[in-house]
Amino acid sequence: MPPQPITDTASGALTLLGIETSCDETAASVVRRWRDGRCEVLSSIIASQIAAHAPYGGVVPEIAARAHVESIDAIIAEAMREAGLAFGALDGVAATAGPGLVGGVMVGLSAGKAIALALGLPLIAVNHLEGHAVSARLGARIDYPFLLLLVSGGHCQLLDVEGVGRCRRLGSTLDDAAGEAFDKIAKALGLPYPGGPALEQLAQGGDPSRFVLPRALVGREGCDFSFSGLKTAAARLAETLTGEADRRDLAAAVQAAISRQLAERSARAMATYLHDHQGGQRRFVVAGGVAANAAVRAVLEAVATAQAFSFTAPPLAYCTDNAAMIALAGAERLAEGLIDDLDAPARPRWPLDEAAALARPTHLPGRKGAKA
Repeated sequence: MPPQPITDTASGALTLLGIETSCDETAASVVRRWRDGRCEVLSSIIASQIAAHAPYGGVVPEIAARAHVESIDAIIAEAMREAGLAFGALDGVAATAGPGLVGGVMVGLSAGKAIALALGLPLIAVNHLEGHAVSARLGARIDYPFLLLLVSGGHCQLLDVEGVGRCRRLGSTLDDAAGEAFDKIAKALGLPYPGGPALEQLAQGGDPSRFVLPRALVGREGCDFSFSGLKTAAARLAETLTGEADRRDLAAAVQAAISRQLAERSARAMATYLHDHQGGQRRFVVAGGVAANAAVRAVLEAVATAQAFSFTAPPLAYCTDNAAMIALAGAERLAEGLIDDLDAPARPRWPLDEAAALARPTHLPGRKGAKA
């Protein structure tokens, strides 16, 4: 029997608890989605693990999973308190089921299953990437379809988004993600963890034209990305620098190089999108942690303007991992009758466009690479 849309509730809205534990933030949020698509974030609680991982210069999966276990109950309770609701007021529970560090994913998904089972509520196992895909809708009314650039520490993709569960991949990274390149180059420059925001701060006032960095996939058709060559070249340059001005100029050059590649591939994807949506609205959405970088945002907004696309990015609070985006993705799925059984698995990898991932894999099994 096909899923049955939920067309009515007592309040005319769906209120969901969202849980996110895919990496190094333990987060819970309560979001109310109205029938016309409007949404209201009633609470958003995030416990960061930066201090726990900083001595290692990156996320340690075992430490992350343990921290999720220790804090998940209190974070969920605080989200419900901030929302001013009892658990009985919920219409469903949404939890990240992947992709991500599977030990952490299991913690949040198990908590969501327990609450759903205890209260007899629908469970929605959310793809973390779909959470990012809808995150801009937390701050603005954006109708489907739209072109999405999802750019973060683990992911770099261009997607034609027609609705929840209906994403078509136009391009993906062949190696590192943009956020991963930011973080690893920042580490080579001696910057503290997390590296991306630190590199952005260092780049202020730097000369982006002083250092010549490689341009990946020049002349190659399509909308794929590659950042490994840039990462290696910048790391080698960083070893030769001695002065603060040198480091500032390299940081600015790296930021400009990453922004340029994101802009070039996005412009190509816009042409493909227009061909596939002739006469439709031109909407360009940028989401993920790198969307919080002001310089990257400015370059991408300029590209959108040049191509006559609207430009939307999530509020800064919802660019990085958070549970409000998971709750909203869950509410949109629940509104269409898309719910999951309590045996829904935790998945370390989970592409949004599974058909494209099978037909045109960007990474062979067993190789390191982007999560999706």
